[in-house]
Amino acid sequence: MTQKLLQYEVVGRLGEGARSTIYAVYDPILKHLYALKHVIRKEDKDQRFIDQVKAEYEVSHNFTHPNLRKSFELKIIKAMLIKDKEAFLVMEMFEGKALDEKLPSDLVAVLDIFIQAAEGLKVMHQMGYVHCDIKPNNILRNEFGNVKVIDFGQSCKIGTVKERIQGTPDYIAPEQVARKPVTPQTDVFNLGATMYWAMAGKTIPTLYTVNKQGQNSFLLDTRIDTPQQLNPKLPAMLSNLIMECVSSSPSKRPPGMEEVIQRLELAKHILNKQAKKPVPQAGPSLLDGEEDEA
Repeated sequence: MTQKLLQYEVVGRLGEGARSTIYAVYDPILKHLYALKHVIRKEDKDQRFIDQVKAEYEVSHNFTHPNLRKSFELKIIKAMLIKDKEAFLVMEMFEGKALDEKLPSDLVAVLDIFIQAAEGLKVMHQMGYVHCDIKPNNILRNEFGNVKVIDFGQSCKIGTVKERIQGTPDYIAPEQVARKPVTPQTDVFNLGATMYWAMAGKTIPTLYTVNKQGQNSFLLDTRIDTPQQLNPKLPAMLSNLIMECVSSSPSKRPPGMEEVIQRLELAKHILNKQAKKPVPQAGPSLLDGEEDEA
């Protein structure tokens, strides 16, 4: 017998998170596939996961951009008509893999991923929201090279001061750790940290990863290896952009996604041009003719 969630037929399981499971589901009436996030509240402290689903719907049901996953419906089931018991979030279906599952080996393809992700984030910022949790498994890419930014459970309005630290340790911005207002520059840092991981092959030591060991330390930009130091094949202009994005000071980062996109597009253009440049033919060897004059 086919498993059902609400009126949807479960086709398969797409992934799992804290107290949540995401399914591929089919609507027999509309004859359409969706992704459905199911969250179960098992104890009082799990209410935050329900709250995150509510926040995700609040932000993403207004999306129309191809690089942002749109939500269509939120259903909350209550226990005794008071406490939230379960949440069902119906979302756009996108058959892609997260970057931490499959990252292209071609640098131009990697740049295109981040250009598309930045395009989606730029639209979020124009709508007045910050994502606040950009990381490799929140960026999906399908076999055609299309990219989708997902998971808006930590998203909020620009200028929000959060009550507790939210973010992912290896990608979190200093202002998130300090619980200061989040801005588009917060997403610039998160995206920059993700680019660092993708192009340097390791994660940067964020303020959270330093302090969680109980040390009273500071994130010093000058002590972080540049992506080019870790990957000498990386062009200096890309390495410089990434290091600006992950600056500990928001004012030293690119002011918004528009500049990030322009600089990534320029790097992509230069790399494509270099790839099409014909290989120069070897000139005549000194052994084949006369020696150069002294």
